[in-house]
Amino acid sequence: MVSKRQSYEEGHKRKFLAVIDATPECGRAVLYAGRRAFKTGGGLTLVYVCPPGDFQHWIGVEEIMKAEAREEAEAQLHHFAQYAREKANIDPELVVREGTTVEEIHKLIEEDSDIAILVLAAGEAKEGPGPLVSSIAGRGAAFPIPVTVVPCDMSDEDIEAVA
Repeated sequence: MVSKRQSYEEGHKRKFLAVIDATPECGRAVLYAGRRAFKTGGGLTLVYVCPPGDFQHWIGVEEIMKAEAREEAEAQLHHFAQYAREKANIDPELVVREGTTVEEIHKLIEEDSDIAILVLAAGEAKEGPGPLVSSIAGRGAAFPIPVTVVPCDMSDEDIEAVA
């Protein structure tokens, strides 16, 4: 059960959540979410979810892999935070999680009652629009807040026009 959204109560503001991952289209989601947040006086949260470690028998190896994954997560988040500042004129909140992406997004939404809209970008690969968008379409990952899906081939100008 998701807690009540507080984004319009005094002292709160609506936040848009964009997921940062290795897909080339995630920048489209950041731009759209950032512009919507800026234009509506809201906030932007960027989350990167590191996959869980699978090396319980080799603790040293697991710790090194976790550290490397965290470094990659922080590098990607800082890259897209700078992108959001430059293109959307907004300074995002950055979150790193470890686990499965869908579960960690659910947990973050539960923990932060100001997050009101999840923004994803659809890919154009022949395998499909991307794992998160596919999971929503297949009803495997219903989220407790509205989800906006941005087509990957939208130009900056097109995003600006609709954001």
